[in-house]
Amino acid sequence: MSDEVTVVDNKDRKRYEARIGGALAGVLAYTVQDGVAVMPHTVVEPQFEGRGIGGKLAKAALDDARERGLKVAPRCWFVAAYIEKHPEYADLVAAR
Repeated sequence: MSDEVTVVDNKDRKRYEARIGGALAGVLAYTVQDGVAVMPHTVVEPQFEGRGIGGKLAKAALDDARERGLKVAPRCWFVAAYIEKHPEYADLVAAR
């Protein structure tokens, strides 16, 4: 089984999915409201923790939001912490 992580936007389920060798490794949920991608929840399956999957999910979601011209509301502590560590995404955060 490959250790390569792929992240896709599952628009039907409103979540980004990280997969390793076809297995679901983690998800980052979102909704889009008035031009803002609200990101309330990120989960990495226990057997895949410690591989940077949460970071890959956050990066993919934030890059996609930028590409789509959306602001973000990082309601998930993980996404908020990711933005703090990667200030190049700070401009995406919607004003409260």
